[in-house]
Amino acid sequence: MLFNKPVTDIIRQRKSIRSYTDKPIEEEKKEALTKFLSANTTGPFGTKSRFIFIKATGQDKEALKGLITYGMIKNPMGFFIGTVEKAPHNLEDFGYLMEKNILMATDLGLGTCWMGGTFSTSRFAQKIALKNNEILPAVTPVGYAIQKLTVRDSVIRNFSGANNRKPWSELFFHGDKTLSTEEAGGYATPLEMVRLAPSASNFQPWRIIKEPQSNTYHFYIKRSPLLKQFFFMKEDLQLLDIGIAMCHFELASNEQGLKGNWKINNPNLRGMTDKLDYIVTWIGN
Repeated sequence: MLFNKPVTDIIRQRKSIRSYTDKPIEEEKKEALTKFLSANTTGPFGTKSRFIFIKATGQDKEALKGLITYGMIKNPMGFFIGTVEKAPHNLEDFGYLMEKNILMATDLGLGTCWMGGTFSTSRFAQKIALKNNEILPAVTPVGYAIQKLTVRDSVIRNFSGANNRKPWSELFFHGDKTLSTEEAGGYATPLEMVRLAPSASNFQPWRIIKEPQSNTYHFYIKRSPLLKQFFFMKEDLQLLDIGIAMCHFELASNEQGLKGNWKINNPNLRGMTDKLDYIVTWIGN
């Protein structure tokens, strides 16, 4: 078992934490995180990533100043830093792997918050010794969440729509029609875990189309041009969101005993997919 609790419980428990207590992270939890990060290195597309856990310092917090989210993160005890090789589908792989790290931290009772941006010349890049063939697409603070949301955190969550998720009918399809939970069968739970996944500005860019009479699910992205207007979005960071969705879908499927594999197999569908970009397909056994 990858985690101590069912992954569906962990996914429902995970929230973006922006304010942390002064409580230090216990050594045994640091060791568990470091061990997990060192083994979590290869995504579904085969791209290699590296991750480290560091104790937060004042200089590390300064490294966040280039982000629009700077000032929203208060008192983290540490950070996950990760790199990924420059290769096709590297951002999807990175999103998949970093989300696993975040779910592991959640399982240990720790809070995190996805922070995507450009860190190639930051102190984070120095800490992980960023190589020429790598990029550093995101970091996450790690620590114990404050017990009660501050007014500031409540405003941020409401403004970002963090408590809202698109309905099933806008995300999952059977042809051009909404996929019913009955048609999804055993995959209804993995799809719901995708619906609950975090995403940049909570845009939830994934769209999933099921093939008739099979457990084949095609993953597409509906891009949001608005995100590219942010000055720090130098990479197509919505692809991280697809990796996060893939992580939730695969972990929940495995927990339900639904085995399968990822394959690039564009079905070249017509209709609603004309406004979407194909990414990958899950082929269930």
